Amino acid sequence: MTSAAQADTWDMPTPYGDATFHTQNIAQFADEIAAATDGALEITVHSGGSLFPHGEIRNVVRSGQVPIGEFFLSLLVNDDAAFGIDSQPFVATSYDDAARLWAAQEPVITELLSAQGLMPLFSVPWPAQGLYTNGEIATVDDLAGLRFRSYNAALEEFATLAKAAPVQVEAPDIPQAFATGQVEAMVTSPSTGVNSTAWDFVTHYTPINAWVPKNIVVVNERAFRRLPEDVQAAVMSAAEAAEARGWEMSAAEADAQTKVLADNGMVIVEPSAELTAGLQEIGAQMLENWKANASEAALSILTTYQGQ
Repeated sequence: MTSAAQADTWDMPTPYGDATFHTQNIAQFADEIAAATDGALEITVHSGGSLFPHGEIRNVVRSGQVPIGEFFLSLLVNDDAAFGIDSQPFVATSYDDAARLWAAQEPVITELLSAQGLMPLFSVPWPAQGLYTNGEIATVDDLAGLRFRSYNAALEEFATLAKAAPVQVEAPDIPQAFATGQVEAMVTSPSTGVNSTAWDFVTHYTPINAWVPKNIVVVNERAFRRLPEDVQAAVMSAAEAAEARGWEMSAAEADAQTKVLADNGMVIVEPSAELTAGLQEIGAQMLENWKANASEAALSILTTYQGQ
């Protein structure tokens, strides 16, 4: 194994706080690499956007300022529509669907990131996204005019098509955004709802299971290739374990955190048939828009996924 004199320490920016299961999974990933390499590679996790803001993480890994980082995959949708297919409403709404979509998406994403000098290590989904509001939302029309938290281009488009007013707010800023009236409603996972104590500012949670978006962990390819081969192998092995573990953590999280919302007094409302139909109509419109702007590579993901 590599001697201590040659030991590497990598700084790893991540966008979410320590209570988030993604961050906990990454901490375990880092621990496993340190153990497997006898300390030849130590990864220091800087959570909650403390080292770099979320929107900069891809670029600082790409430029080599840090060798590794985590970000929300569909933030790169302006590079290529392939990065955003998992944030399209009602394309994949269950973990089984999401796994099939990732199987179709991964080779395309790997090639696109490689062109940027990046290599994906693993990707882990959030629980399916639900709707947080004050009062029950019976139809899509009830969303009209609400200031609606968005975190990527797809959600901005979703809010606009629902005649709501999208406002960009990162996860750590959610409580303040609601407290100041900057936003009045949001679509996010049960995890983010609990981490931001949603019951302090909204009354209802509707599990619309709109989409199952993913985070991705990437490494700077040059930095990775500079590692000794046995350390590279340890990183890849830990990454494979982290992906499998992360998907299991996400599924467990969905049930547990929805219960936490209820235990803290939030009303859990199953979506009405009318709301579901209206949301699916928006989803169909968004998918048509997505196709119109999608590259051949992006369209191939959808073709593969729908043909499975």
